[in-house]
Amino acid sequence: MKHRIFALVAALMLAGFPPVALAQQDLIGDPETFEKKHFQKQCTNAQFGDNYVSRIDINNDGITDAVVNEGELICDGVKGPDCDADGCPYNFYLQVKEGGYFMMATARIYGYDFIRRYGNMVFVLKMHPRFCDRTDSEPCLMTVRVRGTRMVTLFKK
Repeated sequence: MKHRIFALVAALMLAGFPPVALAQQDLIGDPETFEKKHFQKQCTNAQFGDNYVSRIDINNDGITDAVVNEGELICDGVKGPDCDADGCPYNFYLQVKEGGYFMMATARIYGYDFIRRYGNMVFVLKMHPRFCDRTDSEPCLMTVRVRGTRMVTLFKK
């Protein structure tokens, strides 16, 4: 039995499936509700700015996804309590056609632009310059496209 499981895992790895693909993440009904409940438990008084959640199709599949900007959270009077010199946490959620969402990625960034390049929508993430191997003060601009359930870096400057 052990040999069959090992052979299955080895076959999946050779086919390009990482071992973690065997386990699935639980789907959540709505990322906005999910995250707000989380912070309402952590904070005595949690407030959420107008740009806390953006509803956009981040992987070009025609289904609306969500991006949560924790910099828009005010927790007990402190705006963006988890933000620092590297930026604020952003959580990227994909919606599946069967219903529900899963968190695809999280990143600590200054912000982003969501623009059309070469016919597809891409993110231009504004990040700390060290992510572009620089020591100056200008933000690193990393252009990424979501393919399937992964962010793929196209270029950075």
